[in-house]
This record gives sequence, C-alpha cells and structure tokens, in this order.
Amino acid sequence: MSNKSKVSLKFIRYIYILKHLIINFLIKIIYLLPIQNKVMFFSNMGQIYSCNPKYISEYLLGNLSTNIKIVWAFKNPENYKDLNINIVRMDSLRYIYELLTSKVIITNFRLHTKFEKKKGQKYIQTWHSSLRLKQIEKDAEKSLSKWHILQAKEDSKKIDYLLSGCKKSTEIFKRAFWYDGVILESGTPRNDFLFNITEKEREEIKNKLGVKENEKVLLYAPTFRKGNILDVYNLNYAELLESLKIRFGGKWKILLRLHPHLINLSSNIKDENILDLTKYDDIQELLGVSDFLISDYSSLIFDFSIIKKPCILYTPDLYEYTSNDRGLYFDIEKLPFESVLNNEALSEAILGFDEDDYRDRLDQFLEGVGSYEDGKASERVGNLIQKICKGE
Repeated sequence: MSNKSKVSLKFIRYIYILKHLIINFLIKIIYLLPIQNKVMFFSNMGQIYSCNPKYISEYLLGNLSTNIKIVWAFKNPENYKDLNINIVRMDSLRYIYELLTSKVIITNFRLHTKFEKKKGQKYIQTWHSSLRLKQIEKDAEKSLSKWHILQAKEDSKKIDYLLSGCKKSTEIFKRAFWYDGVILESGTPRNDFLFNITEKEREEIKNKLGVKENEKVLLYAPTFRKGNILDVYNLNYAELLESLKIRFGGKWKILLRLHPHLINLSSNIKDENILDLTKYDDIQELLGVSDFLISDYSSLIFDFSIIKKPCILYTPDLYEYTSNDRGLYFDIEKLPFESVLNNEALSEAILGFDEDDYRDRLDQFLEGVGSYEDGKASERVGNLIQKICKGE
C-alpha cells in the first residue's frame, strides 16, 4: 500500500470516529430534553406501515381528544410520503430525537437493545398476532438465536403494557415473554378492520390489487421456514383453481403473500395463476377481501377465523417442521381448520368442504381460547394512550 493510500485510510478512520463521537454527544444532549405529548410508532422494525401500530395510529388520528403528535419511523420513508403523518428515517438523528422525547412508544416487534427508556415514557408492546400456533420466545428458546433471546429479554424489561387477543395468549405471554407486567386484554387492534370492513372498502382494495369485482379471492399465505426454503410452497395452482370453481363456483384469483422474511424470494415462485403480493404492506386488507385462505403454521389463521370464511392448512412438512423448527401450541388435528399433506388431499378437502361444520368448530374453538376480539381493540388502546398523555 502506498503512503498516499495509508494517509487516505487514516483520514477516513478519523472521520468515522469523529462522526460517532459527535453523534453520541448529541444523543446525550437529546436524552436531557423533556418528554412531549407524542406517540412514536414503527412496525416490523420500520419496514412497513401495517399491523397493530397502524390501526392504533389511525384510531388516534380520527379520535384525538387531546393534542397528541403522531410520529412514524420507516427504513425507507420515501415510500410513505403520501401518508398524512409525521415520518422519520429509522436510526437517523431525528429518529433518536423523536424516540427519546415521545411519551408513548408503540411497536409490534422489539425495541433496539441499546435504547434506554426515560422516566415518564411508556412502552406498549402490541406483538403481531391475536394467538399463535407455532411456539414463541422462551417456549421456542432452543430454536432461536442467542441474539434474538438477548433482544427479547432486554425488550421485555422495558414494556409497560403488553396486548393480548385472548385468554390463551395471556397464558402464553405470562410464560414465554420474560415479562411479569401488565397484560392488556384488549383484543387485537389490527383485527378491528376485519370486523368493520365494508363492501365499498372491499371493492376499493380489490380494485387496487387488480382483482375484478366479480372474481372470488383465494389467499395463500404461509409462514417461513429455517433457511428460507421455498420448496414446501409447492401448490398445484391450476388444480387448486379447478377445485375451487367446482365446489364454490365463479371465477377465482389467487393471491400469494409470503412472510416478510421472504420478501426478496417470492418472485422465485412463478405461476401464471397467481398474483404475488408479498411486498404488499397490510396483510389484514388481503384477509379482508379473501373468500378462502390456505396457510400452514401462521397466526393469520386465527385472524381469519373472525370472518368465518373457509381456511385449510397445507402442511407437507408437518413432521419435519415440528421436529426441527418449532413446536406447536395446539394439536393441529384438533384445530377447526383441516390440515393436509399434499396437493391431492388439498383438492379433496376443498371439494368436500362443509361450511356448517366448519363454523361450528370455529365457534367452539374461539370460545375455548377465550377470545377478546370484538372490533373495539383500537378504541381501548387509544383511550389508554390518551389517558397517559393527559397524565391520568
């Protein structure tokens, strides 16, 4: 390496160190600033505008009875400039300022381990499901990375309120979350949309997606696997469409929505019969316009149960998944949703689908888990936030 190159490299390192010293100094100054009447939101680590944070935020914007500022943080804020909200870039200096001066912080995943909550700040952890099928956190500790466990433990120390969608979820959270604080048995804000969606809203969403008004919708929304493998998503889409047409009639459109972890891989699943919506932010909107759901171990099946429409679990790797990836909270055979292992069985399940029996099983299941869902969860959480901001 030439002397000139060595000098250049030294200069770059000097600038890098100086930059971080300045940033750390500014953070210490910001930390001394007073807390404001402000609520800070981010969903899925700032990647999307969706889930419980979205629906709590929209409730507040439409029902504020006190002067509260709403702020959202995104990794790519330029994608959300049309939203009528205050937006900051994740991990920017302004993000740090907004975070450290917010009275309430709301997310559906985890806060950064380095974040230190100030006195007077309240952290509402909404999580991202009303109920889980696959085990989470401490219950799945053997399947999780050391970093995930560290982050979960540190985050749980900061939580003031943890939302629960049913008695079964409360039971799981008490055992699995390294948390012994307040569990707000409010229902799940994102599921309010499924209770309250209108026909006009359905038509608008379908139009936005490119689905014709007279087309019925099948949503295929599986969860991810270790190693982000795709070969388990081997549906025979042509055969699937034919079975749906025979059993339920009409024209059908298939929507594919893989887990956000697979957002860069969904294009590898190529089929002329599907519309890939993996990059579509709000899965609740897709559930709201769907007439049939095929999933596997995803918690979406419990959200979808609210609207009582058909759902089947396609689980060709059931033994491998439960042995090597995650255990399940329920015996899959005792769920209200039929589970199948291959395409032939899937077609048979669709052709023989008994709607009355399915609805009866759903009602019994929801009663058994003690569901709190009634379409008013956002209102309950919104009222809590306004009380906090009023100092009550």
